[in-house]
This record gives sequence, structure tokens and C-alpha cells, in this order.
Amino acid sequence: MTGSRRNTLATCAAALCAAALLSACSGGGGNRDGGIADAGPAGSAASLDETFQQVVGDVLPSVVQITTGQGLGSGVVYDSDGHIVTNAHVLGDSDRFEVLLANNRKPLAARLVADYPPQDLAVIRLEDAPDDLNPATFGKSSDVEVGQMVLAMGNPLGLDSSVTQGIVSAVGRSLSEGEGGATLSNLVQTSAPINPGNSGGALVNLGGEVIGIPTIGAMEPDGGGQAAGIGFAIPAATVTDLADQMIENGKVTDSGRAALGVTVRTVLGEGFRPAGAAVVDVADDGPAADAGLRAGDVIIAVADEQVTDVVSLAEALASQQPGDSVEVTWERDDSEESAKVKLDEV
Repeated sequence: MTGSRRNTLATCAAALCAAALLSACSGGGGNRDGGIADAGPAGSAASLDETFQQVVGDVLPSVVQITTGQGLGSGVVYDSDGHIVTNAHVLGDSDRFEVLLANNRKPLAARLVADYPPQDLAVIRLEDAPDDLNPATFGKSSDVEVGQMVLAMGNPLGLDSSVTQGIVSAVGRSLSEGEGGATLSNLVQTSAPINPGNSGGALVNLGGEVIGIPTIGAMEPDGGGQAAGIGFAIPAATVTDLADQMIENGKVTDSGRAALGVTVRTVLGEGFRPAGAAVVDVADDGPAADAGLRAGDVIIAVADEQVTDVVSLAEALASQQPGDSVEVTWERDDSEESAKVKLDEV
């Protein structure tokens, strides 16, 4: 959403863009499956231009601008019934919206179908969907590879139908939006410049497939502002899985997210530094209760990952799956205890 700190990404460094372009131009093979047509040394630049233009022409009509009471964001047309996927934080507390299609200057009314803040996803539906909607094609997350070129499409800073370019920098990232915010799992990291208003838009491969929904930008750890060229997108597999559940059931019924069954708060140690996640409450018959944790215990590690606060606990759990058995270590009084815990589902 425009103005959100979670999608403030600086423009990708010129050298990185140039390197990505040169790499793509020299690469061979591929077509509409996510690769780049082989044009040879003389025509490689022209071929890359044509590939970009074709992808933009194919996908941009599927990217919409969403207006809420809080500002502007982006969304992606999901099906011909008028369902649109976006970020939950784009919608805020609103349940009625105006949607501007890429090929239409008149806003259309839409309503909330469901949202799932733990993974920052939501689905809305046009109240009177036109016959010429352009549903996006979602790619396979298992096919996403580090180094492949991608385009980010959305409405940054209110500039509708904007496109930026970069590469996939990493996959399988887990990232927290901060204490009190969601912890997102299995994210796609990209260098494609993503600015406020891109939230809920499309991260697209050169085969014209949406491989992710841009949702959050990295911040400098010292509080110095935005980190250049580091953005994150929810992978296509997660988007389609949760969107299908929300459309069919009006809510997410199978999140696939691991839970320990505790309510926690950050506890401070020496020098007022975070020293663990103190258990405030334990869910009856949950994994933590079965393992013997109780209120007042301080969790300091999960599956060999150090836990210093609420955020690091959430990030440790985000890398696990429901049903996984992991070692949990906690402090009680002056002693340290640990146990194998079979994780539940959020």
C-alpha cells in the first residue's frame, strides 16, 4: 500500500541491472516457458526487448489498482469470476473497495471475500465482473530458480501499470514484519525494484507466469532506512493454495503453518538486550503443553535456531511444517530444559 514501510525498496543498482541484462543476452534457449529466445550476438538485445514487451502485454492486463480507505495498492486477477488476490495489509480494515483494471478508466466496486493476515494474503471479488477479464497464469514455485530474470508489475506511488526488472535473488526465505506483525515463510527474494503501492502486484517470469505476490521490502538493520534491491514476494504455490481455500470456504482451513501452542512476549536480559521469548499462556492439549512448558518459561531455542525474542521464535517456526518434531529448549528458574515437540498447525 502506498505509504507502507513494508514496501519501500530503492531502485536496483545500475550495475546489477546491466549484469542481469548481459547474462540474459548471452544465455541460450527458452521461449514461453520462462526462458529467453536465442537471438544470437547481433540480435540479442532486440530479442530481449521483444520478450519483455510480450510478457508485459500478456500480464499487465491482469494487474489492477485497488483503492481503500487507507490508500492505494495492487492486485492480480485470479479468475474469470472476478476474484482478485492481493496482500491483506493492502486492504487494512476495509471490506469495500474500488478496483481499476489496466484497460478501464472507470473504477469497479469490489468486496472482501476473505483475508489471512498470518501470510499477508487476501481475496476480493468484483461485484459486477466484466466479460473481458484477463486472469493471470500462475507458475510452479518448484520451477523458480535463483538468477532467473523477473518483472515486477504494479502501481507504485500511484503510477498505475508500472513495470520494473531484476532477478530472483533467493528462494525459501522467512521474514518477519516485526513484533506484532506477521512472519511470512518460504518467500521469493528479488532485486526487481518494488516501491510503495506495488504490494499485492505480480512478480512475473519471462514465460508470462506470476511466480509471486510482492509484499515486503527489507529495511537496514540499524534503522537507516530501506535496503536497496532486496524485496520479497509470497510464492505462487502459497498464493494459489490459500486463495482457493478462501474462495471455496470463505476462510483458510489448512494453513500449512507450524504452531507451538503458546502465547509469548520478549524478555530482556543483561544490558536490557532481548534474551528469549517468555511464555505467557499455554494452549490446552497443544504441543507446548504436551512437552511440559508452562507460563513463565523462557524459550531460547527451536530446532537449533536461537530464540532471542518473539520475532525470532516466529521465524524459527516459519521454517517448520505442522507435524514436524523439533527440539525446543527453554529456561525455568535457573535451569535449562529441552524436549522433542511435535508441532501443530496455526
